[in-house]
Amino acid sequence: MTTSGRHIEREVKFWVRDLARIRQRLEEEGARLVQPRGHEFNLRFDTPDRALARQHRVLRLRQDRGATLTYKGPGDPRAVVAAREEIEVPIGDFAAARRLLEALGYQVVLEYEKYRTVYAWGATQVMLDETPLGAFVEIEGPAVDEIRAVAAALNLRWEHRLTASYAALFERLRGRLTPAPRHLTFAALRPHQPLPPDWLPVPPADAAA
Repeated sequence: MTTSGRHIEREVKFWVRDLARIRQRLEEEGARLVQPRGHEFNLRFDTPDRALARQHRVLRLRQDRGATLTYKGPGDPRAVVAAREEIEVPIGDFAAARRLLEALGYQVVLEYEKYRTVYAWGATQVMLDETPLGAFVEIEGPAVDEIRAVAAALNLRWEHRLTASYAALFERLRGRLTPAPRHLTFAALRPHQPLPPDWLPVPPADAAA
């Protein structure tokens, strides 16, 4: 959604047990596959004194089918879904962009990865994410009502939604792991599998009531 020239990202996550069933439901409802399953690798940058984190801002460099530099502003803690300003710029050279950011004084504070499949459904996008933390469905759209309607159509329990980023969820988990992994990668979390069953504040959104 664009407000006064600013793009506001509105999204919500659901932790799920059965991602294949969600994919089947999307295809039955006529959702359009816009990005086949692909690997994403992300670098999150900050200053040495973590100024961006203190201001709840994000500077991220992503490599998937291309490379993208992303800025995210502070979120609104009162929002029903995650809502924050987002600016994305396509980058031709991932390695060169990293060198540029590091030359400006930024440093990598987190590496994280996932496999993502993207469907378009009306005005929303539905992301099926396979992460080191588990399987998640992320729904992004211009308005809360549209996001909520898609969640209901996918039989996802709205009261079990998550508005935290993957980085924030990882920080929640790290305190329960010994030794605590530095990065959110499949290799880093492999020794800690299976994860503690109650590490998230909500149960799977596709679980029976």
